[in-house]
Amino acid sequence: MTVLEFVQKNGYNLLSGADNAAQTSISGVYICDLLSMAMAGVKDRNLWITVHTNINIVAVASLTNAACVVIPESIPVDEITVKRAEEQGIVLVQAPHDSYEIAIRYFLQSGGRLP
Repeated sequence: MTVLEFVQKNGYNLLSGADNAAQTSISGVYICDLLSMAMAGVKDRNLWITVHTNINIVAVASLTNAACVVIPESIPVDEITVKRAEEQGIVLVQAPHDSYEIAIRYFLQSGGRLP
């Protein structure tokens, strides 16, 4: 499933990277708010869920080749973060659900297969 398909199925808000969202497939989910752990743990094309909204998430997403960064619970995202993500081609998504529900939705919508 592509990031755009996931966003549309769930009514999430695509904040940046619309072109990449349509072309990028999701390979799994990683949930972590500690940036240093995310740098080590996010796998290629993972959907990364974090409550952080500062500009550093763009660097981590770029470094790890994350499919997208999902901000849960409709947490507002800094304008500078959105702008930098757009410049870097990083897909930022805002979702009303908590991290657990976002991960479960992906799991069920991707066929319920564990990697």
